[in-house]
Amino acid sequence: MTRAERAARIHEALAGLYPETPVPLDHRDPYTLLIAVLLSAQCTDARVNLVTPALFARASTPQAMSEVPVEEIRSIIRPCGLSPRKSQAISDLSRILVEEHGGEVPQNFAALEALPGVGHKTASVVMAQAFGVPAFPVDTHIHRLAQRWKLTNGKSVEQTEADLKKLFPRESWNQLHLRIIFYGREHCSARGCDGTTCGLCRECFPDRTPVKTKK
Repeated sequence: MTRAERAARIHEALAGLYPETPVPLDHRDPYTLLIAVLLSAQCTDARVNLVTPALFARASTPQAMSEVPVEEIRSIIRPCGLSPRKSQAISDLSRILVEEHGGEVPQNFAALEALPGVGHKTASVVMAQAFGVPAFPVDTHIHRLAQRWKLTNGKSVEQTEADLKKLFPRESWNQLHLRIIFYGREHCSARGCDGTTCGLCRECFPDRTPVKTKK
């Protein structure tokens, strides 16, 4: 198969496997999604979902969170890891949202990425899942599978994002990035598939010998 043919087949197969694409992080609105995505850095979604109920019970708006002491935020989110940095970022960005954005999460990449603790991937998730703006957030699963499926040269996350955006229709990005994540977790994990085991790897690369990819 050519790269374009693989992309088309992968797109079709994943749409069939995952017709529904719920956001894995529990949230109520753009602000709670933003905080949940920030907490998910180097932490599983499952653990984030265990932590956020207590955090959002304490404060679920920028106004309320900006009044919570940083040490209290830190004590609640400690199980997510990197709690000193994340707690300060949550406090600071909440204050900025109140002071500069009327207490609302901005609906553009530049303003989101200017917030403490918010990088391009986090901004992309919020733009895609909170506001419906086409984006292609690339996490470790997507970066790994895009390399494994030879949809990109895999030199950087930025290159992977650019390559995937060229291969797939813009209107599919918001669902497709979640479908790839779901597939990577359930069928083509770093340890569970060596590039020859799961259904898509067998179909797209029937003659492939086991390969190693970045985890």
